[in-house]
Amino acid sequence: MYAIVRAGGRQEKVAVGDLISLDRVGAKPGETLTLKTLLVVDGDKVTSGANELASFVVTAEVVEHNRGPKIEILRYKNKTGYRRRQGHRSDLTDVRIVSIGGAAAKKAPAKKAAAAAEVVEAVETTTENEA
Repeated sequence: MYAIVRAGGRQEKVAVGDLISLDRVGAKPGETLTLKTLLVVDGDKVTSGANELASFVVTAEVVEHNRGPKIEILRYKNKTGYRRRQGHRSDLTDVRIVSIGGAAAKKAPAKKAAAAAEVVEAVETTTENEA
């Protein structure tokens, strides 16, 4: 199973366990982030509709922040003495793909609802104990 995701203005083909480099992301190493899914291929089944893709979530874990290779920019014009030298290194973030699928999207709201229900029950029991 693999997916095509949009990350950093580019499209990347990813599978579970892949390590990809994105433009610098604000997340710290160890944190997780979700990537926008454009296409999912699972064997012979290809999913590309917007309604079907809404249930798919591609989750990635930030591994580290680093910098790309040095790009040298040289400008030269003949017979005029015009020479300019410039360099550039992109800030990158390496991420590892943790999961591809719809199960994570469905479980997250259930956990939040269960946690909220526990808080409500705890408040009700403390209110009953005080009275």
